[in-house]
Amino acid sequence: MRLATFSTNDVPRPGLIVSDGVLDISLHLVGAPRDMTDLIANWSQFHSKLDAISRTPADFKLGAAKLHPAVPRPRMIFAIGLNYADHIAEAGLEVPRHQIWFSKAVTAVSGPYDPIELPAVSEQLDYEGELVAVIGRRCRNVPRERAKEVIFGYCAGNDVSVRDWQMRTSQWLLGKSFDTHAPIGPWITMADAIDPHSLDLRCLVNGVKRQETNTRHMVFDCYAQVECLTKVVTLEPGDLLFTGTCGGVAAAHKPPCWLRNGDIVRVEIDGLGAIENRVAPGPTNTSIV
Repeated sequence: MRLATFSTNDVPRPGLIVSDGVLDISLHLVGAPRDMTDLIANWSQFHSKLDAISRTPADFKLGAAKLHPAVPRPRMIFAIGLNYADHIAEAGLEVPRHQIWFSKAVTAVSGPYDPIELPAVSEQLDYEGELVAVIGRRCRNVPRERAKEVIFGYCAGNDVSVRDWQMRTSQWLLGKSFDTHAPIGPWITMADAIDPHSLDLRCLVNGVKRQETNTRHMVFDCYAQVECLTKVVTLEPGDLLFTGTCGGVAAAHKPPCWLRNGDIVRVEIDGLGAIENRVAPGPTNTSIV
């Protein structure tokens, strides 16, 4: 089962991806969920109902719908650093003994085909194609062997990074949190439909392959990540985990091949679909509402 947040010139709402397009859940279920977080949090209430309508013809063709971030406003975004050996090597670092976590501001989330902003304050714009895990249940102190129970599904993501802002301090938050720098999608594929540790992943810039790996090469796999995080924090439905990137980032090229205005960045994960985002100048005007 695949779930998306979509709109058709109106309010974004949860949809079910079917063979010929998008099924508008609000048209088929009484008491339909308000948004994706509501759907995830109340999955036991909606699961069988969605399964029953999953063979219904689509209400909208994909081309007639706009796909938004699958989880438009997650409560938290966590991301793990240095989680593939080839990326660690290109950074000239040792394999970490412990998981390295940072957060991204939730305002960084953007849609699968929305523009990536080129900041006015930096030219060091980089890409990081990643598998993203979506948490499905409120949880704490989850052992690795039970971590599968709390992951709702997976999607493709790009941990867009502004390297000079990332490296100017010991904390990476600012360089990882520019608006639009966490595109995800195109939809959530349910966790029971895939093996998250056997997925081919690619990142292309203007059609040229820059990154390629399989998720089996993670240093710390998705379940180990959940185990580690929940020793510290309570995860809740809709929280996002960016699970790390492989070698080939722009910063590692000699010279670095930073993203430029007009570049198109595509992240593909077999079985999950692809996101594709064009780089465009970010705003420079003051905004106070």
